[in-house]
Amino acid sequence: MRRRVITSASQRVRLLWCVVAAGFVVTAVFAQKFPWQDTPEADGKTPQTVRFAGPEQTEIAARKPQVVELYFKIQDGFHINSHTPHEKTLIPTQLMVVDGDGVNVTGVDFPPGTDTSFAFAPNQKVSVYTGSVTLRAHMTVAPGGHLLQGALRYQACDANACMPPRKIPVAVSLLAK
Repeated sequence: MRRRVITSASQRVRLLWCVVAAGFVVTAVFAQKFPWQDTPEADGKTPQTVRFAGPEQTEIAARKPQVVELYFKIQDGFHINSHTPHEKTLIPTQLMVVDGDGVNVTGVDFPPGTDTSFAFAPNQKVSVYTGSVTLRAHMTVAPGGHLLQGALRYQACDANACMPPRKIPVAVSLLAK
């Protein structure tokens, strides 16, 4: 096996630039945030009003279109805007997923919201979710174990005020056979 010795200054400069560029790439990869990590509530001042209730893991058929139901629980006394609010200024509930690792999510079904009016605007109906909400994620999964990961983005309100939008992580371990 022959060793190559870098002798010229231009070769050393090129090697140095390659090392620096590789360092930038590694830093960018590790600095990448997932969709649920870029929320303003990271300071912990905004209370969590919605939680992911499962499933934590599920077994599904590999390479065939499948549906996985995702369950969420909204804290009593609060509501969140539906995925199709009536007003453009209201923040819709969304499910963001990270594709890859053998999981291909092709769509998400949301339940219809419930039209509700509140004391602050008694003549206006708002499409909201309360209590428990089930989303249906359509996907195809490669054989083996995989992780469906993503985040639910929502805006929670009580009868008097709305909080800033939040994102909560969603993770389901998938075993595709």
